[in-house]
Amino acid sequence: MIYSMYSYAEDPLYQPVVVKDKQRFWKRILIVDDEADVTTTFKAIIEESNNDVNKKIEVHTSSNPALALSEFKPNFYDLLLVDINMPNMNGFELCEKMLAIDINVKVCFMSSVEVNREALREIYPAISLGCFIRKPVTIDYLITRIMSELD
Repeated sequence: MIYSMYSYAEDPLYQPVVVKDKQRFWKRILIVDDEADVTTTFKAIIEESNNDVNKKIEVHTSSNPALALSEFKPNFYDLLLVDINMPNMNGFELCEKMLAIDINVKVCFMSSVEVNREALREIYPAISLGCFIRKPVTIDYLITRIMSELD
């Protein structure tokens, strides 16, 4: 084996190959709403308002609750933003099934209609209705609510 005292750093033609580190995210969110324009808009808003490099949020979306459930993994998402009124499977049914997979994920429900919380507690006793976002929602309120749930 031949050893050299030559240092590549001293060579003016030497250019080290720099591999960029894969983007690291602070938290992950899944948005499930049967209206694709809502998921697309919310994703863009969250990503654009995410200026703190130490608190980057990775946003996943789905317009199909059954597909979202089939792809749901335990210990992957930190927060679910779930529309209540969706066809085939409402947001509460979806969350019951997702919480059976990952009990630690936080859930924030969304709806454009008023919700009777007492009646829902009777129907879905295992689901906490602590976080609720009424649509339409302002950008500031959406971001504030998401950040408070994630902190």
